[in-house]
Amino acid sequence: MTQTFIHVEHLTEVAVQIPTYLALGSFDGVHKGHQAVLQQMVAAARAAGMRSAVLTFFPHPTRVLRGQEGPYYITTLPDRARLLAEQGVDLIITHPFNEEVRQTRAADFVDQLIRYLDMRQIWGGDFAFGYKREGDVPFLRRLGAERGFSVELVESMVMVAGERVSSSRIRRCLGEGNVEDVNACLGRPFHVSGEVVYGDQRGRTIGFPTANLAVWDELVLPENGVYGTYAWVGDRRYIAATNVGVRPTVNGRNVTVEAYLLDFTGDLYGQNLRVEFMHHIRPEKKFSGLPELTAQIQADVNTIRALLS
Repeated sequence: MTQTFIHVEHLTEVAVQIPTYLALGSFDGVHKGHQAVLQQMVAAARAAGMRSAVLTFFPHPTRVLRGQEGPYYITTLPDRARLLAEQGVDLIITHPFNEEVRQTRAADFVDQLIRYLDMRQIWGGDFAFGYKREGDVPFLRRLGAERGFSVELVESMVMVAGERVSSSRIRRCLGEGNVEDVNACLGRPFHVSGEVVYGDQRGRTIGFPTANLAVWDELVLPENGVYGTYAWVGDRRYIAATNVGVRPTVNGRNVTVEAYLLDFTGDLYGQNLRVEFMHHIRPEKKFSGLPELTAQIQADVNTIRALLS
């Protein structure tokens, strides 16, 4: 059964004020730790006859507060909203984080949460928000006693392979090409999606035509290399050999994501392709020329077929 939920892009767009349990956080990746917290909140809200809601900021506060640049996100914003909804959340608010929000005093922001949501309980880890991060847990508990809401402090301690699951761990493992660990932390395959666009079409000349994806440039990609992946064309899944990198053998410069779909025939240009990363096969390297590259691609394809068939 499809989960029914409401998604708004600003707190003021919430049309109906209903007693609400609210989880506040970045939730980038919606990994197993996030899922554990959200499922607890949703269960508590349902037991109390309350609406469950998530307020997540975009851009990520780190981007604004620290001037962080370059790829950072584990999921696109639409994917984040969809994954939050899959946890059973009724209302998802992807609120902008800008200078106005940055300068808002914590008590004023709480007043907005009460005004637009009728917030009765706020859930999160050891968080702090508002001007100069003044809205920490002790502050919120004092304010809640005055204004009729409680604070549920839930520190996610989901462990995978003896290490705590976190968004920073996932970003680190992506940078190492360790997609197996990433998938274990997410509880699903890490994926990228994008429209198939024209590249240099060199793959066609060596017998391995690839789909070149236009991927969001703020998304963290796995380390440059070759991966065993699944590629989804609509509702049809294909095994694919996917290269992330600059293609040094042909003097490429920009990082691209190119997928060779095994056993696929047809035209993919203009279609949206979803690529799920399952196994890291090898690092990217420069070969002596196209014959050596072609032989290595064939070996990669044989390895990937054996792993994913």
